[in-house]
Amino acid sequence: ASRVVVASRNYADFASEATFEIKKCDIHRLEEGPSTTAVLTREEGLHYYKTMQTIRRMELKSDQLYKQKIIRGFCHLYDGQEACCVGLEAAIKPTDHVITAYRAHGFTYTRGVSVREILAELTGRKGGCAKGKGGSMHMYTKNFYGGNGIVGAQVPLGAGIALACKYFGRNEVCLTLYGDGAANQGQIFETYNMAALWKLPCIFICENNRYGMGTSVERAAASTDYYKRGDFIPGLRVDGMDVLCVREAAKFAAEYCRAGKGPILMELQTYRYHGHSMSDPGISYRTREEIQEVRSKSDPITSLKDRMVNSNLASVEELKEIDVAVRKEIEEAAQFATTDPEPPLEELGNHVYFNEPPFEVRGPNQWIRYKSVS
Repeated sequence: ASRVVVASRNYADFASEATFEIKKCDIHRLEEGPSTTAVLTREEGLHYYKTMQTIRRMELKSDQLYKQKIIRGFCHLYDGQEACCVGLEAAIKPTDHVITAYRAHGFTYTRGVSVREILAELTGRKGGCAKGKGGSMHMYTKNFYGGNGIVGAQVPLGAGIALACKYFGRNEVCLTLYGDGAANQGQIFETYNMAALWKLPCIFICENNRYGMGTSVERAAASTDYYKRGDFIPGLRVDGMDVLCVREAAKFAAEYCRAGKGPILMELQTYRYHGHSMSDPGISYRTREEIQEVRSKSDPITSLKDRMVNSNLASVEELKEIDVAVRKEIEEAAQFATTDPEPPLEELGNHVYFNEPPFEVRGPNQWIRYKSVS
């Protein structure tokens, strides 16, 4: 009991909020950009820290399970880019919409899916968020339309979601994400055109992690100013390693769309610590020293931790307690993901459509039939 009293007294000594200077965004076709100061409350800071740390540990556990051959198939990890999904989610409402590419685990978590369901999906178990049938690239939940495996193909889908928001008169926006490697896809430019013509509430977001598969952006794109690629669509270039920069820029973009001005484009300059996928060691086209330099100078979790401790929003000990709790949560989730049964074969045809009457689906040959249930 005395320990609880001491802890509560210590916590009362912390500042309730602090104001930070953040990096100015580069802007395109805008008279002014997002604020260069950001207010961070203690509660927000602790939430962002725990969320980013959870995603980091979840991805490291995924790496371990993949190397043990418990996770199979494609697997694209998000560690290093946590400030992007956490900052974006902090700026929008749960009723807003998100669609992304195949590096989707972080967004799945920030949209409300538990670590347990994500890891179980990765291991192909029935307790996974897609009942074990989606795997790494195909995770979904309410208002989150998943990771998508075809490069750039989620961008027209995102514009379609934004069209639905406008058509039904809902004051909602759709965050439509893609990587620098997809930024040269023709379908993206076609989508820019439609979104601008119809003034869709779509925030196009290029997560520029500097490498499309094993190719640096300089070798793949004649122009690496991805925030200007919309031409007639306004753009922002944002420090994607700073959760507060991302949050403030996303708030600005969401307000722009909600005001009926049409689409806006954001480029988040970020970095992935792992290779493109688990089959890529990630060091044949970049050096270990480069990765280490980014880790030491601009890691999103370390940066937030330093800000919070230096401004008296939290103590080192308190953040260490969060780290311990996160590790425990990840281990328990991994235990579930490796012991939960696989989905039964008779459910193979389920969930083809949402909210439809059951119908038959042909199996591997014409004599095998499965019933699809929503």
